[in-house]
Amino acid sequence: MNRITKDKAHLLGKVYKQLLDPLLAKDDGIDAEQLTHCVLNILGQISLHRTWPGIQYLLKNVAMDLQLQDNRLEQNLFGCQFKNPIGLAAGLDKNGVAAGIWDVFGFGFAELGTVTMHAQEGNPRPRLFRLAAEQAALNRMGFNNNGATIMKKTLEKQNLLKPGERPTIIGLNLGKSKKTPLEEAPKDYASSLTALSHLADYAVINVSSPNTPGLRELQNSKQLNDLVTRLQKLERCPPLLVKIAPDLTNEEIDRLGIFAKEKQLAGLIAVNTSLNRLGLEKRVLLQSGLPLEKEAGGLSGTPLRKRGVEVIRRLRNAVGPDLPLIGVGGIDSPQAAWERIGAGASLIQLYTGWIFKGPDLVPRILEGLLSQVERHGFKNISEAIGTDAPWI
Repeated sequence: MNRITKDKAHLLGKVYKQLLDPLLAKDDGIDAEQLTHCVLNILGQISLHRTWPGIQYLLKNVAMDLQLQDNRLEQNLFGCQFKNPIGLAAGLDKNGVAAGIWDVFGFGFAELGTVTMHAQEGNPRPRLFRLAAEQAALNRMGFNNNGATIMKKTLEKQNLLKPGERPTIIGLNLGKSKKTPLEEAPKDYASSLTALSHLADYAVINVSSPNTPGLRELQNSKQLNDLVTRLQKLERCPPLLVKIAPDLTNEEIDRLGIFAKEKQLAGLIAVNTSLNRLGLEKRVLLQSGLPLEKEAGGLSGTPLRKRGVEVIRRLRNAVGPDLPLIGVGGIDSPQAAWERIGAGASLIQLYTGWIFKGPDLVPRILEGLLSQVERHGFKNISEAIGTDAPWI
């Protein structure tokens, strides 16, 4: 076990807060997409040159600050050995530029993408907005990415170890190219996965982003069945998961759970960003002067927490105890992570909360989960899944 001591803990988190908190504390700080692009450019260069002595020394010290290793946090799910249940959600590292170093930040897994077969610019800017007071974001990015072929070259250039030998699990989140008609979606997804499957520990079918016209229609059982069937027939198909929207009805959630079991999917991820404004309908977006109810895009962050819990609990009831579920949306504290696990999630993903709270959110969550495992007398985090064990 490698526990971080309280008097030494999370130097990087303190530095992050000193430098970035002033920028993140207001809606009209530095442009959110520009800031993300700048940080990813730096991380991309670090990942590419991570074996250089100076960079290696830097990463070692960051890892000592942020990593927490304890066998009570480990799980083996769909053939992957997860060192801990906290992952980076898709949407941040769209092109996989920092794939080689996400473990350094304490993540047990990282999901890259969303990647589409064809490179695409996405929707017009501005398209990513902070809602600082609510610790939330509105995005209408539109799957902007370099495409599957370029991602393949980007990942191979980083000289990653083979799946199963890496310090962290890497998932690939796949979307439909905007110019591809819905009826040709299976071919589009299959082309992306064919190019990238040898690099993936698992793959995710993203049919729930609100920012590609018609995409959510693929959650329809027949269309999703055609898509999953096509991908499962690929020669080197990795474990397949499907990411679903938070805006589905209870009946639709139940049907997707039954579908996942019937098709022997590796798991489900819930939830993507929401078209529902979750009580923020009248909240004015500073950049446009319009209320959120009149703005396009998906809402993420703290307002999504309640709905994220509801969907995971509904899915767990629908699929039973065995199918892995990954909970994402509004998780920004140890308590929120524990709540999602208690509702039925096997794994947790962070994005918006990680941006607002800083890189020390990962070890703080892991420390909190371990404290709850100890207090409830569990031998492993997996024993807490679906128990609704309270935070004590």
